[in-house]
Amino acid sequence: MKFASFTHNGAASWGLIEGDNAIDVGARLRDRFSDLKSAIAAGALPDAAAAAAGATRIPLAAIGWLPVIPNPDKILCIGLNYETHRKETGRSEVENPTVFGRFANSQTGHLTDIVRPRVSTDLDFEGELALVIGKAGRYISRSEAWGHIAGYACYNEGSVRDFQRHTHQFTPGKNFPRTGAFGPWLVTPDEAGDLAGLRLQTRLNGEVVQDATLGQMIFDIPRQIEYCSSFTRLEPGDVIVTGTPGGVGAKRTPPLWMKPGDVVEVEIDRIGLLRNGIAQEA
Repeated sequence: MKFASFTHNGAASWGLIEGDNAIDVGARLRDRFSDLKSAIAAGALPDAAAAAAGATRIPLAAIGWLPVIPNPDKILCIGLNYETHRKETGRSEVENPTVFGRFANSQTGHLTDIVRPRVSTDLDFEGELALVIGKAGRYISRSEAWGHIAGYACYNEGSVRDFQRHTHQFTPGKNFPRTGAFGPWLVTPDEAGDLAGLRLQTRLNGEVVQDATLGQMIFDIPRQIEYCSSFTRLEPGDVIVTGTPGGVGAKRTPPLWMKPGDVVEVEIDRIGLLRNGIAQEA
């Protein structure tokens, strides 16, 4: 199943995506769940699927896409998690995942613009797989990790590189408003299947700039969940963005930055295709 958060006629909602339609489960279950995150927290996605039978069907062309989870408690990003990216950055091998955070308001949805801030032109692409936590937990073992996942989505972890390089801490360059695209939808684990062989590709104006398989991660998904849950309690709706492969614009000669008027796409087999334009901050 595919679930998305969206707007229709000025109101925020959520529901199932089937073919060319969004099924407005959120409107039908408004008395029980305020948003997709609350439905995930209640373990109610199967109930949502059952409720879809009587819900309004809206053509996808008539909705506005929101980040899959617009209001996560936490967005934890895994840095340097593909060997090709670690090598192009010149970073040393490490025994534990590199983790940094994003704020919820740094996100934007499918078919909405990623915004290049007025204080920088160094806006870079990072195509990634995101996972959404479905069941809360602390000290989650690797063997139990898969059972804590609600589903997967595409993510473009847009980075303002000069601000990222101001210090050894990544936070400023990773949190400009509307630089992290998240969508278009959440794909449940049963539909995603085995992830290892799935291809992740980032394209800028139609040109392939990143190309890898998810099995090339240095720290696999169970290890990421184990490690993150060791220092924080993972809550339903939390997002883990699992890392980007090599090919980022900052490490090209000359650097390849996203600029206003560009179109960037992140596509992952069986997960979806996330497309965004680039706009300049006013």
